[in-house]
Amino acid sequence: MSGAKEDRPEKQVIPVYFDDDADLGLLDGTIAIIGYGNQGRAQALNLRDSGTDVIIGNIRDAYWDIAVSDGFEVHEIRSAVKRARFVMVLIPDEVQPRVFEESILPEMTSGKVLCFASGYNITFEQLVLPHDFDTILVAPRMIGAGVRDAYVKNRGFYVFIGVHVDISGMAKQYALAISKGIGATKPGGALLEVTFRQEAELDLFNEQCFGPAFGQVLTTAVDVAVEAGYPPEAVLVEIYMSGELAYTLEKIAKLGTLKQLELHSPTSQYGSMSRGIRYANPELRELMQKSLGEIQDGSFAEEFAKEYELDLEILEDMKKMAQDVPIVVLDKEVRERLRYREDA
Repeated sequence: MSGAKEDRPEKQVIPVYFDDDADLGLLDGTIAIIGYGNQGRAQALNLRDSGTDVIIGNIRDAYWDIAVSDGFEVHEIRSAVKRARFVMVLIPDEVQPRVFEESILPEMTSGKVLCFASGYNITFEQLVLPHDFDTILVAPRMIGAGVRDAYVKNRGFYVFIGVHVDISGMAKQYALAISKGIGATKPGGALLEVTFRQEAELDLFNEQCFGPAFGQVLTTAVDVAVEAGYPPEAVLVEIYMSGELAYTLEKIAKLGTLKQLELHSPTSQYGSMSRGIRYANPELRELMQKSLGEIQDGSFAEEFAKEYELDLEILEDMKKMAQDVPIVVLDKEVRERLRYREDA
């Protein structure tokens, strides 16, 4: 046991910033939002509501039309980059390399600021940037709808910020300013300074380790209860369809893992704490460490790049196979029986 502790790296204490640390006045030029999808639309609306000058760069698709209907000046991507001082890249990781080479890099001149919402492509060298302009990271830790909803409700949220290239000596200050502009520093929010690599690897770790492991726990719980003879409708409602699980996770985020227990009955508290040790599985740790290693050494990024070149064929095959997984079939049947409505 003592040896395991000695092998752990020293705990890092990273800089954390708040509203008073950010100066919105630094955003004194046009901001081009590249991509008007979930994050693009939310951040564009928030920045405009914060008083900054925002234009949109997008291909001519449905998102272009939405941006126009939202009252934005919309341009082809290269044209938007040319007009802007701050360029925020909010298109999917897998399409960034091509769009960047064709439409962004040619117009990135000295004095401009390039901002990413993910460290993925720089970390895994899908993009290699010249050191001619500031390159920063502003990565909200929530989906676009949440970014917009929080702003409207005057609530802050967590953002990872980082600096890859600092030509001006002001790169971090620009990251702080953009974070403030999208509303992250409102009450309850905070900005955590990390490296591009840390952001990318932690994001993939969450997606490839915690998420799948949690999914297997949920699936196993449903299987065990249904096999024990409990009605499937009751099992799914009890475990996740009621929304209690989502509510509990929300309270964990706000109160912490231990303090949120006080919201539950003594029976629940005792049962959770007295039985929890049974599920401490050393194999789970080893599997997570293996997946993390594949992220850190770049093998996952290399694998995904090959998959993308094949038009995501394997991903589509896995989605098709997932339709026959017992819990997916059961979930569909239960929702039909309970007359479930997504918009209810």
